[in-house]
Amino acid sequence: MKQALISPEEKVYKYDGTLLGERVAEVLATPFEVAPPLFWVACNDDVEADQWYYDPNTFTIDPIPVKPVPPVTDAPAS
Repeated sequence: MKQALISPEEKVYKYDGTLLGERVAEVLATPFEVAPPLFWVACNDDVEADQWYYDPNTFTIDPIPVKPVPPVTDAPAS
């Protein structure tokens, strides 16, 4: 299991502007000492910095949602 460095002063927002949580700034196998307010949280091995966020309400690390791509529609026949 890896460790995720959380930066609580850097907020992460969904593509529509909704606040998701706090930035995962680094992911390492072995954490090092950091100054407050930074802190480490255990995470799964597939977590990547800046692709996931920390939710302080649920104490979980979740992937940042990607904006859905609208379906392609065929042009009307002329």
